[in-house]
Amino acid sequence: MPAIVVLGAQWGDEGKGKATDLLATTDPIDFVVRTSGGHNAGHTIVIDGEKYATHLLPSGILTPGATSVIANGVVVSPEALFRELDGLLARGVEVADLKVSANAHVIASYHATIDKVTERFLGKNQIGTTGRGIGPAYADKINRVGVRIADLFDEKILREKIDAALDVRNHLLTKVYNRRAIEVDAVVEELLSYADRLQPMVCDTSLLLNQALDAGQTVLFEGAQATMLDVDHGTYPFVTSSNPVAGGVCVGAGIGPTRIDRVIGVIKAYTTRVGSGPFPTELFDEDGIQLQTLGGEIGVSTGRTRRCGWYDAVVARYASRVNGLTEFFLTKLDILGSWDRIPVCVAYEIDGQRVEEMPMTQTEFHHATPVYEYFDGWNSDISGCRSFDELPKNAQVYVQALEEMSGAKIWGVGVGPGREQTVVVHG
Repeated sequence: MPAIVVLGAQWGDEGKGKATDLLATTDPIDFVVRTSGGHNAGHTIVIDGEKYATHLLPSGILTPGATSVIANGVVVSPEALFRELDGLLARGVEVADLKVSANAHVIASYHATIDKVTERFLGKNQIGTTGRGIGPAYADKINRVGVRIADLFDEKILREKIDAALDVRNHLLTKVYNRRAIEVDAVVEELLSYADRLQPMVCDTSLLLNQALDAGQTVLFEGAQATMLDVDHGTYPFVTSSNPVAGGVCVGAGIGPTRIDRVIGVIKAYTTRVGSGPFPTELFDEDGIQLQTLGGEIGVSTGRTRRCGWYDAVVARYASRVNGLTEFFLTKLDILGSWDRIPVCVAYEIDGQRVEEMPMTQTEFHHATPVYEYFDGWNSDISGCRSFDELPKNAQVYVQALEEMSGAKIWGVGVGPGREQTVVVHG
């Protein structure tokens, strides 16, 4: 039962699409599955010099022969789904084999409206959401007033659910935010317009995936967002609204935990995050600007500039622990090729005390000061390296040091954006 999980080990944007794509091209992958999040995610994949970005779709949509699955834990904007599909079709990408869970929840237009006005209302206390309705859709799911994909095929049930959801939402919009009420008929009409095109894709994805595993097929579960954005285990409240850790895969796909064989944490050779929230190794100097520039640190989905900092081994160890990682995939090592010395955060100092594990409280993490160790740089272009032995000695030392302090072996290293620009450390 070859089930592989690929997830982010920092605050997202680590290059999960590259790791997923590499797995899918080195070994036959039968299914690639998204299990959480919505179109606030972003994966960039470079194939033969051509760049592709996926948001709601699994990045495996670009892998010939693999079935892509949007599982029950995802919140789905039909408008965003078809816009993304049409964009790939216009570029000649075959996207016929896509399955969508009947139990996945729908992001309606009013979810995005609520998201944006709420974020503006928070002022300086903003969370830093994408404004695409992901949080409100998950809130409706938990409040049991959500709309599922299956509801789009029964107009009576759909209308009842939209009416119930907007009963409260419209009071909030008109009486608190001084906005116009949203009409039930308009929402129902819009969602029904997607039903005919969507219906052939919809199935019981939990049954589909379990049958695939029973048959010995390989299923790749692709994480969105990342560990430090997990609603339970991340830097709450500056997090996403789902569980992008390994445990969330089981709930989000309807498979049991005993079915998972490998859990790969994707992690950058430095650290970035988008949006608000604490970030101990964040840089506000020329090094930070250089990381942004060389790394092309612009959010795939948001277009926002990413905050940049040095590698944080405390975060890496935490991600290894809460996910039960079997290995790491280290990306963007090539970006560090112009530094003479490279700092790595090995611990924090909090109120005069050295702390080597993730602080328990938000206050402690907010006040954490990084404790650095320094490694000699390699001052060379490594983008053409294709084996670990080809890397400069100092680059090898850096990778080995990160492996020793991060809690799991490093399976592979990205040395450039291209599919082929990868070094396997532990085959």
